[in-house]
Amino acid sequence: MEKMADNERIFGHNARQLTDEEIDKLKSDTELISEFRQKKLEKECRKNWDLFYKRNEDRFFRDRNWTIREFQELLELNETNNDDQQKLRLLEVGCGVGNFIWPLLESGLPFEFYACDFSQRALDIFRKNEQFDPKRCHIFQADITEPNGILSNFKSDDDETLKFDFVALIFVLSSIHPDKMPQAMKNISDILDPDHGMLIFRDYGLYDYSMIRYSNGHKLSENFYVRQDGTRTYYFSIDVMRKLAAESNLEIIQLDYVQRETRNIKENLCVPRIFLQGKFRKRQT
Repeated sequence: MEKMADNERIFGHNARQLTDEEIDKLKSDTELISEFRQKKLEKECRKNWDLFYKRNEDRFFRDRNWTIREFQELLELNETNNDDQQKLRLLEVGCGVGNFIWPLLESGLPFEFYACDFSQRALDIFRKNEQFDPKRCHIFQADITEPNGILSNFKSDDDETLKFDFVALIFVLSSIHPDKMPQAMKNISDILDPDHGMLIFRDYGLYDYSMIRYSNGHKLSENFYVRQDGTRTYYFSIDVMRKLAAESNLEIIQLDYVQRETRNIKENLCVPRIFLQGKFRKRQT
């Protein structure tokens, strides 16, 4: 996609139109963080996430009870799976402390769960949760930005590579440097079942309220920012995600902006949230 000059850029999309004040704020934020600090942030990425979980443990994120409502296929594929001897396999990439997995375990869906994360501290907290059942949930550390970063971690009993019916990528890809996203997506594509495997995706969308809130001095590159704690986040457009999918041999089933509101009763705030949500499968050749 050809890069446009600032005065030619279109601010806003079908899910969110920015105010003049918000547009002026984004236009004025042109100075990028130094190359030295950017390299340092990349080098210390794992350390910063370990520190995040050391500070917050399992108190920061809420359980994602909306998953089945948003991704009905989790129920539908179970209903059509008539082979009682073969459980469906689901892998969550970037599982954190388990906020995606716990509601699914409670729902009784007969998955064989797998989960991986970059942060060993997050996995340690995951294991300590009273809902954790090692017979139903296999967790492991992985760097999905490395070649074969997922595939190299396991083989099935008959020494054939496991393929997954579902892979969940929920608020994870945004924390990865944009240059490393294609490899991460390829790794996920490689482990999807070629017949019916589905990637379910949700992440921060372009012009989300949290993007507009950044003050000057936090910008790493276009739509990519660093938080105070050193963790980073990218804000996705449909075009960027469509390109990543195509490069990873993934076909788009659905890809849309999702609008939500976050209410802060204490501060009497109601803020617009924009997420990008999608469903993908391997392209049939």
